Amino acid sequence: MSETIVYAVITLGGIGVIAAVILYFVSQKFKVYEDPKIDTIAGLLPGANCGGCGYAGCRALAEAIVKAGSTEGKACPAGGSDTGTKIAAMMGETATASDPKRTIIRCQGSHENAPRKFAYDSITSCAFAHMSGAGESACAYGCLGFGDCVKACKFDSIKIDETIGLPLVNHDTCVLCGACVKACPRNIIEIRNIQENQAVWVDCMNKEKGVDAKKNCKVACIACRKCEKACEFGAITVENNLAFIDSTKCTACLKCVGVCPTTAIQTLIKEQVS
Repeated sequence: MSETIVYAVITLGGIGVIAAVILYFVSQKFKVYEDPKIDTIAGLLPGANCGGCGYAGCRALAEAIVKAGSTEGKACPAGGSDTGTKIAAMMGETATASDPKRTIIRCQGSHENAPRKFAYDSITSCAFAHMSGAGESACAYGCLGFGDCVKACKFDSIKIDETIGLPLVNHDTCVLCGACVKACPRNIIEIRNIQENQAVWVDCMNKEKGVDAKKNCKVACIACRKCEKACEFGAITVENNLAFIDSTKCTACLKCVGVCPTTAIQTLIKEQVS
């Protein structure tokens, strides 16, 4: 009996040793080397995993930077310039200043400007309401006000103002991750370049003809082309009954703001408007 136990122990021990040797060689053959810089860079990132960088999460961004050997075209909106500077230093680079940006809500369809014409009584989701119809103001392009953008924001930087029925962005805490942009079914949220804290944009997305657009919202763009004619820099184009201002060409001269008959054009520098 004792000999049987000894043989069993020896056999099992032998099998264990053989399995360990096999596992060792297999692990050596298939092991994947991971650059320690990935952990270091991932540690510098905020860990928000917001996707604003275009990657699945902070670690995925770190892996992309190390794999590319450069930070070019790869930035963390949530971390800001300080994080970018530290990561650039890790990669032996000098951080370059990025163009300032701002999250813009391109709709002025408040309860006052775009009075309710219908009562919506269903799932309180912008995505669902968008599929269901034009919305309570009858504008098929304006903000629906049910807060899909609010739910998407991980930084509590956007809220629906119940008084006006529109989202308001807290620019002090907004990290420009773009989650709200993706969540809006009507594409009224835009991350826009601004120059020296100056920005001018058309605060409307309505593509209906002027008469119909103004019927639903008194501050809608009516595609009158006055702004396009007033711009000396070719920054404004009117297509599909809607004006658009190219921030890369705009010099913030504000002539377009002065000629817009519906105040559809907004700016961060209103005090300079004559």
